[in-house]
This record gives sequence, C-alpha cells and structure tokens, in this order.
Amino acid sequence: MPHNTIRTARCAALVGPYLAGKTTLLESLLFAAGAISRKGSVRDGNSVGDSAPEAKARKMSTEVNAASFEYLGERWSILDCPGSVELACESQNALMAADLAVVVAEAAPDKAVLLAPLFKFLDDRRIPHILFINKIDTLGDQSVRAVVSAYQEVSTRKLVLRAVPMREKGVVTGLVDLVSERAWRFNPHKPSNPVSLPDALKTDESEARQALLESIADFDDALLEKLLEDMAPDSDAVYDSLAQELANDQIVPVFFGSAENDNGVRRLLKALRHEGPEVAVTAARVDAPAQGAVAVQIVKTQIGSHAGKLSLARVWRGEVADGMILGGERVSGVFRLFGHEQTKIPTATAGDLVALGRLDKAATGDRLTDANGGKGNLGAPADWPERPAPVYGLALHAENRNDDVKLSSAIQKLTEEDPSLVLEQASDTGELVLWGQGDIHLRIAMDRLRGKFNVAVKGQAPQIPYQESIRKGTSHHARYKRQTGGHGQFADIQIDIRPLPRGSGIQFEDAVVGGSVPRQYIGSVEAGIRDAAARGPLGFPVVDFAVTLTGGQFHPVDSSDMAFKTAARQAIAEALPACEPVLLEPLLTVTIAVPSAFTPKIQRLVSGRRGQLMGFDARPGWPGWDEVKASLPQADMQDLIVELRSLSLGVGTYVWEFDRLQEAVGRAADRAVEIRREVLAAQ
Repeated sequence: MPHNTIRTARCAALVGPYLAGKTTLLESLLFAAGAISRKGSVRDGNSVGDSAPEAKARKMSTEVNAASFEYLGERWSILDCPGSVELACESQNALMAADLAVVVAEAAPDKAVLLAPLFKFLDDRRIPHILFINKIDTLGDQSVRAVVSAYQEVSTRKLVLRAVPMREKGVVTGLVDLVSERAWRFNPHKPSNPVSLPDALKTDESEARQALLESIADFDDALLEKLLEDMAPDSDAVYDSLAQELANDQIVPVFFGSAENDNGVRRLLKALRHEGPEVAVTAARVDAPAQGAVAVQIVKTQIGSHAGKLSLARVWRGEVADGMILGGERVSGVFRLFGHEQTKIPTATAGDLVALGRLDKAATGDRLTDANGGKGNLGAPADWPERPAPVYGLALHAENRNDDVKLSSAIQKLTEEDPSLVLEQASDTGELVLWGQGDIHLRIAMDRLRGKFNVAVKGQAPQIPYQESIRKGTSHHARYKRQTGGHGQFADIQIDIRPLPRGSGIQFEDAVVGGSVPRQYIGSVEAGIRDAAARGPLGFPVVDFAVTLTGGQFHPVDSSDMAFKTAARQAIAEALPACEPVLLEPLLTVTIAVPSAFTPKIQRLVSGRRGQLMGFDARPGWPGWDEVKASLPQADMQDLIVELRSLSLGVGTYVWEFDRLQEAVGRAADRAVEIRREVLAAQ
C-alpha cells in the first residue's frame, strides 16, 4: 500500500516473562496481517525477532526487536521485548514508546507473581495494556476465570475477560466474544470459523458478559444507567467504553489463544486496531514536547561495527525527513525496521517507529525536537525508567593484551547501547569491572564484544577490596645506609605504631625534638609510610593505624628525601608483622525486595552467607511485598542475585551500599589471604 494511503501509525509492545511466547506471538501477528507468507520459529532461529547471534545461540530474546507492517490501511510497529528479568531495562525503555502493551502470559496461575513488577511499571506510568493468555491449549481442566483470578492478585487494575472458551472433551477449541456474542471455532494456522453459540455455553456466556459490562460501567455513567434500568447496551457503545477505559489505563482487557497455532491471534489484532489508542492520545499522555513542529523520543541505541549508530525513535509529532536538523544534529537516514532488515525511507510521520542514522550526541531516553533552529534536545522525561542498581559484576580483561585500548572503547559503545550496563575502574583493585543485572546479562555483553566489536574478553569474579589493620602497637628503629661511589644514602628513624578505631585511616605525627630529623625530611618519612601501607603483611592495604616519628639521625651529605622515604617504608614493612595484623572485610547493607510469600526464605539465604538480618517491613508502594534489610560480607555477594531469583521465581531483587569494615577470622579469612598471595606471586 502506498505511503500516502496510510490513515494512522501505531505502536504496540509485546512484554511478559521469559518463555511466555512473545516472539512466537510476533511471528503469528505478522503472519495474520500478511506481512510474512511463512512463519519462522525461535527453535529454528529463523524468526523475524531474535535475529541477533546472541539470541539465536540462546533461543531467547536478548534485545528489543522492531517490526513494522501494514494492516487494513494502518501501519503498525510491534516491539518484541526480552522476557528475562536481567534484560528488563530494555523492555521498560521500549514501553515508553508504545501506544499500548500486550502482556503475554502463560495459562499458569502459579506463574502470576512473575507479572507483578511489569504490572507495577505499566500502572505507575499509566501505559494502557492488554493481557493475552497464551498457550491456551495447555489450560487442561483449569478454568480461564481461575487463571485470570490469579493474575488479578498482582494487578491493581481490573482485569476484564473479553471472551470465554469453547471446549470439547476438555480441550479449548474456540471462543465466544463477550461484546459481539459471536462464537468462533479455532482453525489452526488459519482464520477461525464462525459458528453458532453452543447451547451449553449460553448461561456461562451471559454471566460473563454481565460481569464485563459491570466492570466497564464502573467508569461509564451512561452505561451504568442502562444496566440499572435493565436495558441492553448496543455493541458500539460497549466498544467505545472499552477503548476509552483502556486508553485511560482503567481496565485491562483479557484475551486468550495460542500463538504457536495462530489461535485467537486475529481477534487480538483486531482489538489492537479498534480499541488501542492512537499516537495523538499517547503523545498527550507522555506530555510530548510542544516546542517546534517535530517531536521524537529515542528509545534504543544501536551501534554497528561498521554501519555506525542508529537511534530507534518514535515520532510523536510532525514529519522527520532525511537530512533535517533534529536535536542539534543532522539526520543521516530514516529507516523502517523489520527485524534485522532496514528499509530506507524519505520521511517518517507522527506515529511511526523508525531508526534515525548518525545522531551521535543523542542518547537513549532523549526527546528531540526541531525547535531553536533544530537544536532541541530536551533529555529524558521525568518518568523515564531509572537505571536499575547493578547486582552482578565481572572483572574483564582482553584475551589479547594488545586489545586493552580497544576494549575500553568497545565497552563504552556497549554501555551506550545498554544503559543498564555500568563500567567501573575499581579504585581498590585496579580491575575493569562490568556491572549488570546477572550472569546471563553479562555473558550476552561479552558475546557482543567478541562478535560485534571483535574484542575477545575473559571475565572473572571481581577481587574483594579487603584491607588489613593491627591489633597492637610497637616501636621500631630502621636505618637505611648505602654507599655507591660518590654521595651515599643515609637515613635513620625511630617510630611508634599504634592501632586506631575503624574508619580512622592512616595518621602521621611528628614528635621529633632537637632536629635529629631535619624538617625538610619529615614529609618524606610520611610519604614512605603511606607508600608502605599499600601492602601489609597479609598482602592488602593497611588502614586505621597511627605512626609517630619520635627520633632519628641524618648525615649532612648522604641524607636525602629518597633515603628517608626508603627508611620509612623499611620501618613499616619490618614493624607491622609484630603488631598482630588482622584482615578486614567490607560489610554491605543489603535491602532485599521480594513478595511477602518468599520473605521466610530470605532468612535462610542471609544466614547461609554469613549475614545478619536487621529486620523487614512492607515495601513502600508495592502491596504484598516486603523489604528485608541485612548485613552481608561483600565476599559472599557475587552470586547472591542468582540464588535470590531462584528462591523467588525470578522477581526478587536488592540494592546495596557499603557499611563498614569488620575483622574477618576463620576459614574465610585464611582463604582470602591464601588467594591474595597467589595473585601477588603471579604478578
């Protein structure tokens, strides 16, 4: 269909838990709309979505995939979002561009808790959403109402069943639409066939339709008045109410089907078309910028190894043309996406989801306009998703040492593509640590470094920033003397060492009297002490001790700054082993968030990691959730997120902050010292 015949352009996002079938649903929607003649599959690696090498290798979505197509005179863009909780940032950013979301879930009540964070995100931002219960062929003896009831427990919005199933011998064979009251028999991989409403279903259908009408009448006074007068509302009025209340995020219509068999998918597609909000409604909801004639929202950044940077953008207002100045930069290409395929187009209009080329300064989240001579970059809106707190880190190094400089540049591009990745140069250990949302998240990042940027890397658990201190003090005398021909080197010092309270750092005091150590060398003594403290008897930096310089000797010719600095280092190295050195390990304050049903498991989790519970309380703004506070050694944190998610069906998370240093004893301390000696020996 020619571009100028398109009446409107809209965007929907497919979101939901891992294995719910989102990519399969995308494939089915494209097939139903005639955008593809033959369906691919995740299993075979030939689907429109999941085209990246990392996705094919894992048979799962690893990033947002976009596919645009035309259906009955309208252009639709579908965003297929990853379901892994570790990649939630990708999905949340994509949702900020959508007119509505299709929440894809399995017909499994025991998995309802998986949707709690997603429903919370959608409702906090008033993003309209539909619930599509997929894999209806696995429903078995359960009722659709029981499944919907389970999902209602984790949704603050009313879930409104839009159809009831038809069954034969316990198998769902079709549906009855509760608005039109028309029955449809599933015809796998083909459009459903209209059939007469079975007599056995008439009572159930009537009751379910009444429940639907009562639910939407809560927000429609005219409809409520008709119901109170026992008047049957016409279907058009019901559809209008459904569309209005969906757009206002007041209700969540519930559909069901099987994407694998293309059952119920055409019904979903028609509901999106007739009831989903249009771009003007969405632009008002997100408070799209009013400055200028053009406004767009960047929702994802892609950087190719050769093609350069592409910014996936939703056009809220106006027309974006190749070569125009937008957000202070010239647009170098406008592309419509269909999975990994890119089609260059001259312009994109309001509602379109397109990739814009070479906007080097634009970042994910930015809102761009053509205001102020095309210089309008307004940054991210106030409700843009916050970057999740990092919960898992790996120390990276290039397999080829010659790639060290290349590695830093590649990671910078990677973090621009994925804002939930954080690169840190650890000040304590000097390691290059990449932080993210879990092991899968970071392994995907490492695969991209290798495949996209040609930098092979290895990752390992980051070193724990242990320190050490002393339990008792001592006095020590050190002399440094060397004769090498001309001027020699001479310095003699006497010091007292004593422990300090935790957090005191290193303190130096000058108590020399009579000029036994000249004033110009005092600073060198302090510098030598601090240098020596970088590696104590156990191999770690030494903290929380004081050194007093009480006396010494000098030579008028052979003494120098370097000599006194060396003598100070020697004194510390010789004295500290006699001061009962002790290992200090960092303790973190960890706040763990889980549904209340899993709270009892957290006590075992914490105690099994040498932790101490500090109490728990209700999680603010999250009905049915708790926050558990605990003190945990950093050494026991590396795979905490893995176990926590295993205990909480994948939804548990935590934030942490450094609390204090504490003496470490026993097997954990001995092992830490042993590993440190091995590391130092290998350097």
